[in-house]
Amino acid sequence: MSRGHAAGAWLAIVAWPLAAWSAAPLPAPPALQAAVDAYEAADCVRDADEDSPDAAEPGRRQLPDVSPAAERACAAKLREVDAALAAIDPAALPADARLTHELLRWTIAGWFEALPFDESRLPFNSDGGFDVTLLYRASQPLADEKKAQAWLQLLSEVPRWYAQNIANARRGIKTGFVQPKPTAEAVLKRARRATALGPDDDPLLAPLRALPASLPEARRAELLAQGEKLVRDGVVPARRDFARFMAREYLPHAAQSLAASDLPDGRAYYAFLVRRHTTTDLTPDQVHDIGLQEVARIRAEMERTLREAGFDGTLAAFIAWLRHEPRFYATSRQQLLEKAAEIAKRIDGELPAHFGTLPRLTYGVRPVPAEIEDGYTTGRYFSGDPRQHRAGGLMINTSHLEQRPLYELPALVLHEGVPGHHLQVALAQEQADAPKFRRNLYVTTYGEGWGLYAERLGETMGIYRDPYERFGRLSYEMWRACRLVADTGLHWKHWTLDEARACFADNTALSPLNIEVELQRYVSWPGQALAYKMGELKLVELRRKAEAALGDRFDERGFHDALLLHGALPLSVLERQVDAWIAARQTE
Repeated sequence: MSRGHAAGAWLAIVAWPLAAWSAAPLPAPPALQAAVDAYEAADCVRDADEDSPDAAEPGRRQLPDVSPAAERACAAKLREVDAALAAIDPAALPADARLTHELLRWTIAGWFEALPFDESRLPFNSDGGFDVTLLYRASQPLADEKKAQAWLQLLSEVPRWYAQNIANARRGIKTGFVQPKPTAEAVLKRARRATALGPDDDPLLAPLRALPASLPEARRAELLAQGEKLVRDGVVPARRDFARFMAREYLPHAAQSLAASDLPDGRAYYAFLVRRHTTTDLTPDQVHDIGLQEVARIRAEMERTLREAGFDGTLAAFIAWLRHEPRFYATSRQQLLEKAAEIAKRIDGELPAHFGTLPRLTYGVRPVPAEIEDGYTTGRYFSGDPRQHRAGGLMINTSHLEQRPLYELPALVLHEGVPGHHLQVALAQEQADAPKFRRNLYVTTYGEGWGLYAERLGETMGIYRDPYERFGRLSYEMWRACRLVADTGLHWKHWTLDEARACFADNTALSPLNIEVELQRYVSWPGQALAYKMGELKLVELRRKAEAALGDRFDERGFHDALLLHGALPLSVLERQVDAWIAARQTE
């Protein structure tokens, strides 16, 4: 995902056999297999990453078609697939095939529920979008000429990719479905930075400058020259067009209101986003109230922890001290990366005691690309791909070191690395008997809920070594509780940024910079921030349910297998899977 080198060695993960209760599934019946094949062939997933072993084939389209015509074609194909699924009696299917049937119908239903909102009109937000997609892929080495040719093919698609996304955003202007002004300003700033890149520092040429020595020097020079021409003649003009579009067309028409509910059909849209990102039927008001309850509960735990640290003052005074105490901050980018790598490796050593099945795929610790670090979150995970020989990436933002406290780093690594996103995503990818769509499915509240659950699990794994790091975890948990309050406040209750900021400033140890970056993210990506806490609450509830039902027979390693070995799931489906695991354990 990043351009830089990983700090430290790749972090090896032990591979363990599957738990006995999850035996290899029976092959899917022909009718279901045909429906799955038709869905995957429809190629309606709107991301821009490799999703199959032939993604590196020269000539294969790697950036998706995001035109309205392509969307209409997808709708027709998916209606056919859904009709085929509707003709299949799920009760007659084996258990795993029944799960595939349910997940595919759920996925298609969500696609169609989103369709009327035409979300392709919003192709960017404050820290992501079509214009930065390739920066992440540019960090991956090109192992041979075949991969180099595929990269050249991808570069050739950039003008079309930019033009389609600009056209979609222009349609948003015409219909009033646009990002707020602060988001437009942030994206314009990012676009202008991209236009200032010269050929010597262009990240899209970096993979071609680092071709392996196994290729003859003359051939390496030829491939680089081809890339430079594609960037000069196609990518650079596309970047300029985007910056010009943002300045002349988008920014003057950006929304004055921060609330998604003020967009055309916005009340229905935000209510849909709440359902999508939480996979529940909760209303925005219900989610807001849950957030307030969690804020009160976590604040009480924070008060107890600062007393454990020997601090006699108020919570506000403790947070102010933490923000300015030099020992809690790295003095160089490399030191921050190395500290993250040390924590990650320490966690690796604890995994076998808590997990029955671990992935074979490794991950590395890498910096967030310098081109986007200023407006980027403090850390993130970028998935690897065992079929593409690509390790996962734990991304650490190494800018503004005075805003990156070390006492928060264990929680961040647990969430974004292992046992958080890398473990969960890699295990899903390695389920060889599952259809491709299930291996790649990402249900936000499941994945982000798991990441937050992983932060909590760090307590029993012994990762937090003093009250300050434990306070850092609680601050991170409070951050996610405040998200419930702030996201619904901004988009449903028409709060100002000051009102939304208060929850974070008054209750967390997050740095002022992180708070501002996060607020801009919530403004430009409505609803997504709700997934974390809602997912974690369900996972904690399911664990307590299993512990109460099984008593001394509760097996943490088996429980984690039950949560992870079917891939990402909506919360209601996950609960049924855990209930089945509990019942199986009770009859053993």
